[in-house]
Amino acid sequence: MRIALALLPLSLFATPALAQPIQLPPELTDPATADKLARSMQALSQAMLDLKVGGIRAAMEGRQPTPAERNLTVGDLARRDDPQFDRHLQQQIAATKPKIEQSIHALNQALPEITADLQRAHQALQRAIANMPDPNYPRR
Repeated sequence: MRIALALLPLSLFATPALAQPIQLPPELTDPATADKLARSMQALSQAMLDLKVGGIRAAMEGRQPTPAERNLTVGDLARRDDPQFDRHLQQQIAATKPKIEQSIHALNQALPEITADLQRAHQALQRAIANMPDPNYPRR
């Protein structure tokens, strides 16, 4: 009976949907996806750098921010420590594009094997469920 209870949650995964081949969204097979992601990362990075944090800093120190602090951004703080910060950030973002492309390629290469493993797991779960004793069967 305990085995039956342990296999019950697994039976939820044993659906006909797993028996069908998995289709990747076209975005994951399109080479332009890496470009789109890199551009999105650029825009997100710029938005983060433009966040004004001077008022937060002054509030943490328990005082009103000065006019200069009101306009202080994350990017300003980063550029204090590294005058070449913008160039380094652009290089790091540009370096992510090949990594994204490699990840997409690896996913596309591994998908048939992942699908086959999921189908084998589905079949094993189906066999296990079929071999479960009927809880309503009278005990001797």
